Amino acid sequence: MPKSVHIRRKEMNHFQRYLADEFAEDYEEGRLTRRDALKLIASVTGSMLIANSILAACAAPPDEATPAAVASNTPQIADTSGETATPAAVEPTATQGTGDTASPTSQSAQAGGTVSPDDPAVAGEDIQFQDNTGATLMAYLARPSQEEAAPVVLVCHENRGLTDHLKDVARRLAKAGYVALAVDLLSRQGGTGVVGSENVPGALSGMPAEQYSQDFISGWMYLQNQPFAQADRVGMVGFCFGGGVTWQTATKMPELRAAVPFYGPHPPLEDVPNIQAAVLAIYGELDQRINQGIPAIEEAMLANNKIFEKVIYPDADHAFHNDTGTRYNAEAAQDAWARTLDWFEQYLRAL
Repeated sequence: MPKSVHIRRKEMNHFQRYLADEFAEDYEEGRLTRRDALKLIASVTGSMLIANSILAACAAPPDEATPAAVASNTPQIADTSGETATPAAVEPTATQGTGDTASPTSQSAQAGGTVSPDDPAVAGEDIQFQDNTGATLMAYLARPSQEEAAPVVLVCHENRGLTDHLKDVARRLAKAGYVALAVDLLSRQGGTGVVGSENVPGALSGMPAEQYSQDFISGWMYLQNQPFAQADRVGMVGFCFGGGVTWQTATKMPELRAAVPFYGPHPPLEDVPNIQAAVLAIYGELDQRINQGIPAIEEAMLANNKIFEKVIYPDADHAFHNDTGTRYNAEAAQDAWARTLDWFEQYLRAL
């Protein structure tokens, strides 16, 4: 993490710090120009002066952006000591917060990629619903086209807003037999499309952090009245910023049975006792900024006897699951998705 981000850290919530850290890191690694990084960080901090100070303390970026890693990836799974290990030529086991050991069984046949909006097995549509204050929220809903009710998975977007990629992720879940609801956290500003990609980080950071989770809780309450949803069986998955929202929602929504945060910032540790969901946390080995928080959240989850598993993919970076981005790592993404489906199968269907 760039040391400059410590400037006025106490004035920012942990999501704002996460966003500022991410853009500073992207600048250091050559993924953002100085001009673009300044604009994005200023949109989060509300000050061009602070943004300049942050970048001034960053390491000089390389001349060219570092290409996404595509090396072989055998995931590292937490063992009983809380460290990570990479067993050779065998399926690794994982220790949960209960002290039991589970061996994930891959759903490789369902781990595939993009699902077309025209896929006959999936019904997808943009919807609107109201929260308990009367505000109109927008979301993308994808569900199996069959009539039988299915468990629910809430899907939280990255700091780019509700993109076509996240809608595709929702369809992948629907294809696997779940009702997936991807809420647009920019609904009150007119939605991701109205806000515009350059303004999304600033719009997100300008909201109260608690609002993110409340909007997903409102989405879950909407689904309670839909005959196609088994709303009592609800899980959540999120990516990057959305991984942090997934962690936070797990601390605020006791009905959540399973959560899969992909490389997201962990919640305040004092909130961990509130978590009732079984948590599978996904990380990339090269994502040092996020990974420095792993020991603290792992210790807190285990100390509070929570069901917890972490998977760290060698040679994979932040955002490795996004197949539209430069850091996409196909092998890691496919395995992580298979494990995500296995997790939901275990904690949403089997229980």
